[in-house]
Amino acid sequence: MTVGEQHPAPASGPLGDGSPRASAGETCAEPPGAAGGAGAARVYAGLRRHRRWLVPLAAVLLLAQMAVAMVTAAAEQTPTIDEPVYVGTAVVYLHEHSLAYNPEHPPLGKLLIAAGVAVARPHFDASFTGDQGLLGRHLLYESGNDPWRLMLWARLPVIVATLLFGLVVFAFARELAGTAGALVALALYAFSPDLIAHGSLATLDVPAAGFVLLSAWLMWRARRRPRPYVPLAGAALGAAVATKMNALPAVPVLLALAVLTAWTGGRRSAAGGGTRAGTARVLAAGAGRAAVAGAVAVAVVWVSYLVVDPHLRPPARQTVPAVHGLRGALVDLLPLPGSYRDGMRIQFGLEAHAWQGFLFGHVYTGARWYYLPVALLVKTPLGALALWAAGTVALVAVRRLRRAAPYVLAPPAVLLAGAMHSSRDFGTRYALFLPMFLAVATAGTVTVAAGALSVASRAVPFAAGAPSVRRVRGQLAVVAALVVFVAVSSLRTFPYYLPYSNEAFGGPAKTHLRLHDSNVDWGQDLGRLADRLRARYPGERVWLVYKGSGVPAFYGIHAADPRGVPPERVHGLLVVSDSAAAKAKGRLAALIRSASPVGEVGHSITLYRR
Repeated sequence: MTVGEQHPAPASGPLGDGSPRASAGETCAEPPGAAGGAGAARVYAGLRRHRRWLVPLAAVLLLAQMAVAMVTAAAEQTPTIDEPVYVGTAVVYLHEHSLAYNPEHPPLGKLLIAAGVAVARPHFDASFTGDQGLLGRHLLYESGNDPWRLMLWARLPVIVATLLFGLVVFAFARELAGTAGALVALALYAFSPDLIAHGSLATLDVPAAGFVLLSAWLMWRARRRPRPYVPLAGAALGAAVATKMNALPAVPVLLALAVLTAWTGGRRSAAGGGTRAGTARVLAAGAGRAAVAGAVAVAVVWVSYLVVDPHLRPPARQTVPAVHGLRGALVDLLPLPGSYRDGMRIQFGLEAHAWQGFLFGHVYTGARWYYLPVALLVKTPLGALALWAAGTVALVAVRRLRRAAPYVLAPPAVLLAGAMHSSRDFGTRYALFLPMFLAVATAGTVTVAAGALSVASRAVPFAAGAPSVRRVRGQLAVVAALVVFVAVSSLRTFPYYLPYSNEAFGGPAKTHLRLHDSNVDWGQDLGRLADRLRARYPGERVWLVYKGSGVPAFYGIHAADPRGVPPERVHGLLVVSDSAAAKAKGRLAALIRSASPVGEVGHSITLYRR
């Protein structure tokens, strides 16, 4: 089947459940005989006649603007805090086939990054013996490589993957809600500031979330054709787990959905018959599907490690902490490579640390369970929040959509619960599955409104101005207006997507007052800072507190750390990363209080005059 293909279901709706057809792409306009005249009828007929190329064109345009936004961000941003580690590890994969670096994350996402790195062909210093924190710095700035070129090539495979996951959103939504609903879902995905921001970086968050989405969609398709789609869903699930370990909570959910595919299919078949024996056969078939999907997922994880190092040598450069109790027992029981289980132990060790967080001006130690929901309220476009809520309600409340609810809502709900339990309040990048899945859910609002319009128009065929028809058309207009609101909000932040916040919280310029780290300042604007200093402050004394992985001197920034000298000596331009300012204390806090802000760079670095 092609990406956009829908499962055949004679005389049934988009879900194939026997409901009247209510494809949003076919019913959102009034019938030619309705009031509104021949002009409206001709427009409607023209759209129907050219639908074959108008829909692909709209999808291409949505993804094209997303691609432009991501490539622009990728070309202009300096390395963020995590990227040099992943890029350096990818180079080690290519040259030494070793799992020695970054064992706390599985290799598949870094193999994706390595595809771009291989094209860049960077010089690799095989004699380097430092830790993973210094590996990327040495590769980018001390080995004769061009960091701009290398980082762009490293980011391009993630950009391509992000665009492909957009096609999954479109296909999934089209099968649930028709063409118009699919275009709404794709628009929310393509204009999501979080997805653009992190889809343009050589990191693991978008690929891991996208593979979970792909697995859920394939599991949805497995209701009708289990033989091809159950193994494919298992492979996508394995790819997610082999990219980032925070995808592990999705495993039991997706395996349960494999059982559900047999149950929903079995209930429609005469073989089930409603008898105890039929139920047992359906459950046995479901258990078999779950076993197949689980086995394929495990195989994908093993293959991702074997591709890097066929000998599966343990990570010798990083201490692996001991994990006891129930966690330790579960890790030991997993049928996964020893290197993967070592990575899990490292992750549990990291979770045991008391990390600092920042939320709405308050610095705290530890984690807040409500951090991610609040951060998502700040960093999600207001129109998207409204459409997410409406789509979720539609999936749960509308009978013909309810069958899809477990596939669309259960995986992100469980993943969000797991992310909220984390000890690291570092950013919405830990919840990027939400804008993906809830974009699909939003399509339900369109199919519900379009179906209601179709019913109302048939009931009163010559009264398109009737109150019921006007009300439904108004609902569709609200959906369209909210999508436009999302698009405008996203386009206004171009090309500064990392520090995005919605209009209710003051926009990107105010994000640093409420959030920190990858929500606003992840070290991405060092190059822009260098341009600003050369253009507006040539020859001035610069004092710099930079939070990131870039090397200021490489970009022509010659500055001293103000924290290392007496405060009375700090005169001139004081430049502070907003993540550092958010948690400033002692001398740095006093310096900022006694200085006057004179500018900002990328909404992530503030310039003060002192």
